[in-house]
Amino acid sequence: MSETINHAKFKWGDVPSLLLQTYKEWMADEPFRLSAIVAYYAVLSLPALLVIILNAVGSIWGTEVVQGELTDEFTTALGADTAKAIESMIAESNNEKRNLISTIIGIATLIYGATGVFYQLKVSLNEIWAIKPNDSVPVRKIVIDRARSFAFILVIGFLLLISFIMTAAIAALNNFIASHLPDIVIYLAYVIDIVVSIGIVSLLFALMFKYLPDARIEWKTVWKGSILTAILFTLGKLLLSLYFTQMEPGSTYGAAGSVILILLWASYSCLILFFGAEFTKVYADRYGNGIRPSAIATKKEKSN
Repeated sequence: MSETINHAKFKWGDVPSLLLQTYKEWMADEPFRLSAIVAYYAVLSLPALLVIILNAVGSIWGTEVVQGELTDEFTTALGADTAKAIESMIAESNNEKRNLISTIIGIATLIYGATGVFYQLKVSLNEIWAIKPNDSVPVRKIVIDRARSFAFILVIGFLLLISFIMTAAIAALNNFIASHLPDIVIYLAYVIDIVVSIGIVSLLFALMFKYLPDARIEWKTVWKGSILTAILFTLGKLLLSLYFTQMEPGSTYGAAGSVILILLWASYSCLILFFGAEFTKVYADRYGNGIRPSAIATKKEKSN
């Protein structure tokens, strides 16, 4: 028996009600609890995640260059002290001397640790979208989930490489503009940089929404949610960097300050991601075919 769905047509005047409904459902799904869980796994996964990305992208761009770019990004977002602490984590994880057996075990542990944060993101997105995997999930599905999480690490590495190339190209363009064209054109290059960054982040969120959860969702709905999430994420990254560098909330915790800042940054970033996921669900329910469970999952009723 086919299901009849009434499709409403999106109008820009609907945006306030969309955002209000999104906020209500976002708060009902306990985003602070979910973001705290993912942030915990993010801290545990961070060294392994960065080592894999550093080696993957570094094999093309140059390890020292990539590490320098990553350090600059972390310095901007979290401050110099935290960036140095993260750099030390990478060095400790990447430079250990091992024999063959311990190297194989180390690589397996590295991959398992790095995929943990994406596995928890999958669990959280399932919960937000009211999807429950079947109880009789085969071991093969667990392995596939981990493999898919590892694929996302490679995707991040690829997008990071594109970001580095675009940043270098825009920097070269800025130098040319400063020498040959009016200063006002520099602002155009800055806008292009922002648009490119939002585009890259939108692609990452679109892939997350489409392939991480145990759900079936239309691409046209995915893009609406991912673009909004990317805009909020870019704005949130700017505000968080100002907060962390100016207010220095980690200074209260002394030696543990760097870990606390990473936890806070990951938690706040997840709050934005989950808001975007909630918006995607609200949009899909109102204007699309909704978000349906995949073949190995079922829809669960949300408690009000």
